[in-house]
Amino acid sequence: MKFFRLDLLTLLISLFILNSCKNKDSIGLGADSSAQLNGSLIDTSTVIVNTMPDIGNPLSKDSIATSGLTKIPFGYLNDPVFGTVETNVALALNLPGQTTYSLPSGTIAIDSAVLVMPYADGFYGDSLTSKYKVNVYQLANRIKSVSYYNTDSWATQGTILGTRTFFARTHDSIQRYNIITGQPDTLIKVPAQLRIPIDKDFVNAILFYAPSAQLSSNSVFLNNVKGLYLTMDKTGSSGAGGTFMFSSSDSLNVYYRTINGTTIDTAMVTLPITTHVSQIKQTSSNTLTTEFADSTSSRDQIYLQGMAGTKVRIKFPFLKSLTSTLGPIVVNRAELVVTPSPGSTIPFRPLPKLTMYRYDIAHQIVELQDANPNDPRYISPATFGGYYSRAINSYHFVITGYVQDLINGKVTDYGTYLAPIDTVSKTTVEIAPTTQMAGRLVAVGTPASNSPNYPYRIKLNIIYTKIK
Repeated sequence: MKFFRLDLLTLLISLFILNSCKNKDSIGLGADSSAQLNGSLIDTSTVIVNTMPDIGNPLSKDSIATSGLTKIPFGYLNDPVFGTVETNVALALNLPGQTTYSLPSGTIAIDSAVLVMPYADGFYGDSLTSKYKVNVYQLANRIKSVSYYNTDSWATQGTILGTRTFFARTHDSIQRYNIITGQPDTLIKVPAQLRIPIDKDFVNAILFYAPSAQLSSNSVFLNNVKGLYLTMDKTGSSGAGGTFMFSSSDSLNVYYRTINGTTIDTAMVTLPITTHVSQIKQTSSNTLTTEFADSTSSRDQIYLQGMAGTKVRIKFPFLKSLTSTLGPIVVNRAELVVTPSPGSTIPFRPLPKLTMYRYDIAHQIVELQDANPNDPRYISPATFGGYYSRAINSYHFVITGYVQDLINGKVTDYGTYLAPIDTVSKTTVEIAPTTQMAGRLVAVGTPASNSPNYPYRIKLNIIYTKIK
């Protein structure tokens, strides 16, 4: 009974207190409609877009470094919209261990020599029906320890050292034998790779039958051997083709037998490859040539090509006039929306990621305010955007800080650009032109209002609040 009376007393007190509240709306401050901040949307801001040659395009005055890359582009792609892209690779062969090499004892017989090229993520092209044929030659000149660019050409000497016909199976692991000296060889599974047989006489000449001086110094070896040159055999290939990305962990593996009396053992020696240079030859289509010729009027479609082939300039000519029409405003959110042209994503899938950057007064590439970690309005790379969303078939960029500064006249638009970018970095917004992305995108620009593509036009959505 003691606990029952306590609970009853508590209930009666609570009812008395609640009943004393005559007007529930009298708690807190009343809302003054004249002081409320309401957000408004503008989705009709004028956007002007033009496709331009990027730094890797032959029509550009500049070139891009292709030495020291972590992913090495190689291949041949014939794109009906963009034109052709041919990418050849020069490789520097080193002595095993990059130091003095001592020949194994006994009689040496090569079973096979294989140039091993592990695939890296980023293949773009036809992986179903196209057949590829690669040829390997010896370089006529050594690759030096300097920067090389996409426009550099490479002379070769002699005949073909190796060739391989293959299909694009860039994610299929393979099995091979792991050679263990003095023990039975074992079968192991390795990541997807292209394996090109190399002429055994060539390997004997540069390694097992080479002068002792050539094996005593890696520098002498590089001077004499020069290196290898890989190119697609276009007559032996078929289909639209594609551009591959190879890992920089490639090598020339030599499988051999040593015979010492009655003892025969198998072994493998690896000639590492430490320097790669890609030569890129782009031939733009008539479509792109027409787009390049008009850099003033806004275009119905825009064309973004990987391998630093093309970029798109974006202009927002009337942002400054918003304040004269609306008065002072605060931009709550500004978002640029880019949509692929209907029908353009088959059979060529759209670029997985775009980047957006601007020029400073010296025409150097810099981040937008929203992508600059030193700006207080910086947002995360994931929020900044640029990734293709298959669900909504579009790319989105959040550029609130940049648009606010353009409206207020705090920055001058010396050039704002869209460009292809690799998907590797997740912690920063990459803005530098790259040859490590080979995709392409045809997107809707600014078609006329009566065009069927008008609903997919490039748009700048601005949510703003008027300052009273």
